[in-house]
Amino acid sequence: MRMYKFIYIGFLFFLGYSPLFSQINQVEESINQNLKLITISGTVQGKESNEAISGVTVYTNNGAYATTNPLGEYKIKVVLGDVLIFESPEFETIRHTVTTNEDIDVLVEGYSKSSSARSKSKRLRDDKIAIHHAYIDSANSYKKTDIQKSIEYVTESIDQIGPKGNKKEFALSLSTLGEVYQYDKQFDLAITYYKDAQEANKTSATALLLGSAYIANKQYIEAENTLKPLLKIKKLNADQQVQLYEYIGDLNTGLKKVNRAVSFYEEGLLIANKNQNTSKIADLNSKIAEAYVTDDKLIEAEGYFNNSLELAEKVTPSRAIQEKEKVADFYNKKKRYNDEIELRKESLKELEVLQKPVTDLSKIKIKPDTITSQRINYKIGSAYVAQDKYEQAIPFLEKSIVEADIEDDLVVQKDATYKLSEVYEYTGKYTKALATYREYVSVVDTLYTRKEQEISRATRFNRELSKRQSRIAGLERERELQQSKYDLALVEQRLINESVSRQKWLIYSLVLGLLLLGLVTFFYYRSNQQQKLANNLLALKSLRTQMNPHFIFNALNSVNNYIAKSDERSANRYLSEFSTLMRAVLENSEEDFIPLSKELELLQLYVKLEHSRFSDKFDYEVKIDNLVDIASYQIPPMLLQPYIENAIWHGLRYKETKGFLKIEMTQKDKESIEIVVVDDGIGRAKSESLKTQNQKKQKSKGMGNIKKRVAILNEMYKDKVAINIADLNNDGSGTKVVFTLNKD
Repeated sequence: MRMYKFIYIGFLFFLGYSPLFSQINQVEESINQNLKLITISGTVQGKESNEAISGVTVYTNNGAYATTNPLGEYKIKVVLGDVLIFESPEFETIRHTVTTNEDIDVLVEGYSKSSSARSKSKRLRDDKIAIHHAYIDSANSYKKTDIQKSIEYVTESIDQIGPKGNKKEFALSLSTLGEVYQYDKQFDLAITYYKDAQEANKTSATALLLGSAYIANKQYIEAENTLKPLLKIKKLNADQQVQLYEYIGDLNTGLKKVNRAVSFYEEGLLIANKNQNTSKIADLNSKIAEAYVTDDKLIEAEGYFNNSLELAEKVTPSRAIQEKEKVADFYNKKKRYNDEIELRKESLKELEVLQKPVTDLSKIKIKPDTITSQRINYKIGSAYVAQDKYEQAIPFLEKSIVEADIEDDLVVQKDATYKLSEVYEYTGKYTKALATYREYVSVVDTLYTRKEQEISRATRFNRELSKRQSRIAGLERERELQQSKYDLALVEQRLINESVSRQKWLIYSLVLGLLLLGLVTFFYYRSNQQQKLANNLLALKSLRTQMNPHFIFNALNSVNNYIAKSDERSANRYLSEFSTLMRAVLENSEEDFIPLSKELELLQLYVKLEHSRFSDKFDYEVKIDNLVDIASYQIPPMLLQPYIENAIWHGLRYKETKGFLKIEMTQKDKESIEIVVVDDGIGRAKSESLKTQNQKKQKSKGMGNIKKRVAILNEMYKDKVAINIADLNNDGSGTKVVFTLNKD
């Protein structure tokens, strides 16, 4: 609206001046006579060397502007009494008051192209660029080990080049920041900074990085739109061409277009073979094989896997191990367990050679996708189990457990311990099976404790990253502001010069200036809105991050209950259904809204799990009106679950008689539905009186998070959700929660 107001004012201003057009020439003559404009010309040169100094800025205190040409000459219109100012990095600023219409020649003492002043200025610029590149090198070296430190170095590099720094250097900093976030798998942030880098300085290298980030984030259409134009660029070097064809193959694999993917991979293979790039030849053979696997063309896949395996041996030992494990996984899918075991044993031998220089394995940080000895031993043991060769499986599983314990790899230790417990049970060694299962339970407890600590550390780490990003955003805004000021100053100077010579150009330029001002206001408003949206998204992500651990550990209480009762079958069944529930929760945790059908499936599974534990406390019913078009509605994930959890844990669980939980969905009107959660429990007031202070605090925090989520989502999506909570009965017993959900 503000932009339209500016345009309207400008239009009225223009109409107000239009009657003056016929008098423009008279006004011009009057202005020239009153101001007594005169043209001053002259030169700027070194006093001792007589060397012309080009690029000197010459302007007056009233806004006239000029620069010296390669011969050091300038020409400018002034009024008697104006102050002429001569500015250049090559010498100190010179001022001269115009008293006559004679030409003014400026002689600079001590100037020469080889003088120390010029050399010093150039050295300063070179030093800044060198320091900037040093910061970038440091950021690249730390991005794999310390992301926080890496981001700090990128921030310093941006700070070093300053608001008026070279756009190329600025783009390099932004691109490096994108690579840091991409390595840390924060693909949304990586994409943002790659796009900013492209705006500052568009390059093919950054476009390739942006395309790879889109692919990693599964935004295949955006990746295709970014990468396809690069196919027309002939200046790409061989490595970039191979990379381009590989990325386009990847995005087509993601889109399930296997034949197109293979054709692009093969194009990349031709270039890689031509340039004898053995590493890329192996990679592309492997990717072709994986593409064929997704299309169930296993014979073709095996042929390319064999090629990649043979080529990987020629690259590096670590690359060979990586490829052997990939092929072994392929054998596992085909149930060729003997081939899988043989290949994995070869990997073990080669991995043992690679790990010899490492003296303290406990200091190695194990990632879930890392190829390690304990992981390979576990897979070999699992392959033997798949063939019912239990005695042969036991040594490998035991070794996997020992190695995982040494290297603090709790994930593999958990899986291997559970698998070994099953093997002991299959072979009739029930005492060992029970002891091993107890070890498994202990590892699970340790793992979940570790996960809780990691979540806490991740929260603190995200806060630190937010501070770094705020500083970078501030530097970007400062740079944009400085550039806008500089551009605006140039425009203003040109307008002032034109106003002296021709009045009519003043009117046109003023209208243009108003339009520009309106656009600047519009873009400023839009920037604020985008920032507000980004803040809302960050707040939603933070609230979801707080809710998920609360939900996970509440649900795990049920698992602990079964384990405490030694009810292994119920615990296994509960764990299986709980893992299905957790998978759905984690898949939906990054979304603002999910289909209502998904949320209902999740709730039904959750209520089923809780009912399996408290079957003596309540029965339940989920009733959906046939008139409700579930497919037309979206709902925030995990919105209903906390209220159902409260109904069970704080209402029905404490009821002396068996209670009843009802979840009912009805059509309110054409654009909205109502979801009602009713329980006939002890009621909110009585439940509150039974709680400890810590429980009251936890509930308050959980309900508070839901209210914040709903408030933010309603602000972003125009009153999408409404929640009303009331007592069911006049005596305060029972609770009724009504959710009103509007269509998109």
